[in-house]
Amino acid sequence: MTAPTLWRDLRQYTPARVALGRVGAGLPTAAHLAFQADHAAARDAVHAALDIAQLQTALSETKLTATAVRSACPDRPTYLRRPDLGRRLREEDRETLQPAPCKIAFVVCDGLSALAVQRHAAGLLALIVPALEPDGPIVIATQARVALGDDVGEALHASAVIVLIGERPGLSTPDSLGAYLTWAPHVGRTDADRNCLSNIRPEGMPVAEAARKLIWLATEMRARKLSGVGLKDEAPMLAATANSTSLGAP
Repeated sequence: MTAPTLWRDLRQYTPARVALGRVGAGLPTAAHLAFQADHAAARDAVHAALDIAQLQTALSETKLTATAVRSACPDRPTYLRRPDLGRRLREEDRETLQPAPCKIAFVVCDGLSALAVQRHAAGLLALIVPALEPDGPIVIATQARVALGDDVGEALHASAVIVLIGERPGLSTPDSLGAYLTWAPHVGRTDADRNCLSNIRPEGMPVAEAARKLIWLATEMRARKLSGVGLKDEAPMLAATANSTSLGAP
């Protein structure tokens, strides 16, 4: 049985599974196969390994360099079972991060979708790093959770940290990148202390739009010396009246 025209028309506005139709008590074969394919893509994104060398090469093409570290998780199965270990630096790598007080540091984490990081992180950094003129390093972290940025920021004595991380894949979003900003990072910070941009990808929040929002938030964070619930995202309102297109079309 096909879905009513009104429901089918909704499919042009959303990747959500609406108006799939049915065959008896089940789904049509095409819809069932599409579900299985998307589910497999989401699982692959969770288990895929980040190609650090490829990411470093992509960054070098925009004259950016990065150092690689790992969390305290020894492997992917442990990472999935022990989120707490993904929030802490491996001790051997902590020693490689030389404390040098800096205004802002960037941490690129594989998270739950290395695919998202591989596709979008270098392009986003190429836009935001020159605009923010940071004096801290870019750190690539594997088997990492968002809060690893607090540990890295504390080790570097950074005033602020921006974490780019692969988000939990959905059935239609295997490559969604998230960005988290934290002022005065240190172990023990909570999500209430962060500002977040989510779903950074061409089909969600395009990289150029995300860059504008991140630059605004980071600039305000540094000026007000705070982040999280105390820093409201007014960038969309400002973008509507801004007369600048230096970062491309929204």
